[in-house]
Amino acid sequence: MFSNALKSFNSNISANYTIAPQPSSTSGPWRIFDAKRKNTGKAVSVFVFDKKTLEPQGGGLGGRGNAASLKRAHEEVIERLRRDASSLARLRHPSVLELVEPVEDTRSGGLIFATEHVTASLASLLHEKDDQERAGGVGGRGSRYVVEEQDGTRRRRELEIDELEIQKGLLQLGKGLEFLHESAGLVHANLTPEAILVNAKGDWKIAGLGFCGPHASSTAASSLAPISLHEVLNHDPRLPRSVQLNLDYSSPDVVLDNQLVASADMFSLGLLVIALYNSPHTSPLSTGGSLSGYKRTFASSSTVPSQSNNFLVPSSNPLPPRLASELLPRLITRRAAQRMSAREFQEASYFDNILVSSIRFLDALPAKTVNEKAQFMRGLPRIMSQFPRSVLEKKVLPALLDEMKDKELLAAILANVFVMVKIMPTGKRAFTEKAVPKLREVFLAKSNAINERDTGREAGLMVILENMQIAAENCPGKEFREDILPILELALESPTHGLVDAALGTLPHVLPVLDFSTIKNELFPVIATGFAKTSSLAIKVRGLEAICVLCGGTSGANANNDDLNGLGDQEKKSSTSSSAILDKFTVQEKVVPLLKGIKTKEPGVMMAALKVFKQVGHVADTEFLAMDVLPLLWAFSLGPLLDLQQFEAFMELIKNLSGKIEREHMRKLREMSRENANAALGVRHPGVSRTGSSAAFASNGLQNNEEVDFAALVSGRNATKPGGDDLMNDWAAPTAQHARPQPNDGIPTFAWQTTSPTTQPSMSSAMSSYGLQANGQSSHRAITPDQTLSSFATLTPSTPWSQPLQPTSTSTMPLRPAQPLAANGAGSQINWAAASKPVSVGQTAMSGRAFGLPLPPASTQRVGVGVNGMMAGTQPQTQPGGPKKGLDQYESLL
Repeated sequence: MFSNALKSFNSNISANYTIAPQPSSTSGPWRIFDAKRKNTGKAVSVFVFDKKTLEPQGGGLGGRGNAASLKRAHEEVIERLRRDASSLARLRHPSVLELVEPVEDTRSGGLIFATEHVTASLASLLHEKDDQERAGGVGGRGSRYVVEEQDGTRRRRELEIDELEIQKGLLQLGKGLEFLHESAGLVHANLTPEAILVNAKGDWKIAGLGFCGPHASSTAASSLAPISLHEVLNHDPRLPRSVQLNLDYSSPDVVLDNQLVASADMFSLGLLVIALYNSPHTSPLSTGGSLSGYKRTFASSSTVPSQSNNFLVPSSNPLPPRLASELLPRLITRRAAQRMSAREFQEASYFDNILVSSIRFLDALPAKTVNEKAQFMRGLPRIMSQFPRSVLEKKVLPALLDEMKDKELLAAILANVFVMVKIMPTGKRAFTEKAVPKLREVFLAKSNAINERDTGREAGLMVILENMQIAAENCPGKEFREDILPILELALESPTHGLVDAALGTLPHVLPVLDFSTIKNELFPVIATGFAKTSSLAIKVRGLEAICVLCGGTSGANANNDDLNGLGDQEKKSSTSSSAILDKFTVQEKVVPLLKGIKTKEPGVMMAALKVFKQVGHVADTEFLAMDVLPLLWAFSLGPLLDLQQFEAFMELIKNLSGKIEREHMRKLREMSRENANAALGVRHPGVSRTGSSAAFASNGLQNNEEVDFAALVSGRNATKPGGDDLMNDWAAPTAQHARPQPNDGIPTFAWQTTSPTTQPSMSSAMSSYGLQANGQSSHRAITPDQTLSSFATLTPSTPWSQPLQPTSTSTMPLRPAQPLAANGAGSQINWAAASKPVSVGQTAMSGRAFGLPLPPASTQRVGVGVNGMMAGTQPQTQPGGPKKGLDQYESLL
């Protein structure tokens, strides 16, 4: 229903403000909506009157005359409500509701205007308090009301109406009435709980000025016309009671004497005071809204509130002694001349206590001198705990924050702010919503940037640093990073050494709130820059302590010295050190170079750097420790100013790091040795020879007595059966004479190797030919058949008369040697690249000496298979010149 009613509004207010769909409170005929201005986001309250509320609930009364009379009554009500809103525009006072947007007509014939943001009317709070007490709640404590937060969410806010709240509110009403009576020359005439609004700070504001007019003794010029008492006193049953004069709070001067005097408001104020302590919270007068009922009430003294009948308040809710004995008797009295004025009301002994006096001083704080303000700020922490928490949050805290524009009082104000935040249950919300924006405005706004030194601002900054733990506990991570961290960085970059020292000391409280990226990229560079540039030894030492914390150390003295062997008591270590905050890359690439840049050799700086090195030893790699950290530690340890104990501390760390490096490197070497041993026990790789006097294995992994079927190996075919289908078998199969080695030779041979049947080489030359030294040790290199084949170029015919290969039954020339053979037994080997070159046509086959192999005599040797120009059956010719000449002939042949 309310949302539909809002849609019918067509005004400047509805166009410029975002209005909540549901009302937050009511005040007489007005419904109060929370709203925000669209361009600024400022919170306001929008008062809306709907003309439909004036229509009779049981249908209209018959007759044309009654309809005309009702219409005229409705017009009078609308005019009176318009007068109510218009009067707020003329009256400007801290105790009078502040008008933001003037009253406007709505499309449906109603009214709308906007004021400062209010939480509820006093009548709504008293009704809710009655409901809470009937439900068994403690009277006056924990009252709650629905409000909208800055993020748009709605929650219930505590609105306590305790003794201090009542005293503070009554004082504000007394100030407002003093302004109306003496300055404006007006009388309210309808001072009721519906006419009192409570704003977001908990201040009580006077509103409901529809019946307001000049009093009889007024000499002040006023544009308000006097009200007609005869018209307003007659109750119209066709109209709601909320738009008519409330007789339950009216003075007998107005109702019985028909006189509009200033003291009439003081009588109404006395009835309102009784309603605050009454149960239920209503006026002691109950007239039913009729003039005759009011007269019957005052006809008997027993029905009129007085000191004799305890002002008609139940004995279960006793009135405060001073209120019952001194204040109310001078307010609730028939004779107007006996009543106290609004000024005298504020000076009553009922308000004579330290808390109320502090509230009154806060209200007048802008008018006080600087010396008076400073004394007040110094004494306020002594009584801070006596204030109700709601008063601290809604009244004291905002008042102090408003004075932060005075730089001379900045430190004292901030000290009180942090005390309040610490003791308030809602301190986290109050600090985030109210204090943090002010801190940004004072310290981070460009308009407040000061090039020259400002002692007041620096003193306030020091207070923030001293209370950084409270700020970190009451400010969420995101807000802390965006609002508090820039203030901390401002202190770190300050030319004042005391601020830098205090800022570095806050790291244990700051680091848990920030994430790794913020610490590494925003906080650490500022600390590192300040450490590198400062000329103060104290800042150097404190900077090294801060870097130690960033590397995982603790802010206090470490009780134990970690020997870096990883065998210490874990529980003991965990209690004295924290996990590293900076990563290994930053520690190695940023922190250690920062330590290298230290020029001074002062013992304090050296020992602070030693703590950093201890933490680096936990984080950095062992290779980095060996190459970069240990040399730097040696350089620091030899400082000329270090005493024996300090040098021993350096040496202890050097030994510990050296032991750590040794243990780690030996562990790696052991792991590598185990891996190599496991690999040796597994599949052996070709070409890896093992030494020994008995030559247990050949280079191809076969024992001496095993056959080597190389043709089957390279062709993938079975060549063991003579006369098989494999073509390679015709020319590659060895004869029985040459297929197997001679008994007791001890020299591994291959199937394609030719050996002279008559001339046997000596043992030493044979071992040398196969890469073995005479003493049983292997030569410097061994080549397997696979390796030689891979390096042997393909042979192609070079002359047109070359014949195709023809198998023969005679001995076969070896295609390739099994391995390189030493020519002289000293490790020389065959140049296979040169051996692959062609030899002139017509020359004899390549001599076996070209390969370093023992061959049979030339008269008995035959070539069984021609290879690229070597004719089958050609007899080799012995040529002078040795192997080199034979190799040349082979090259010319190929």
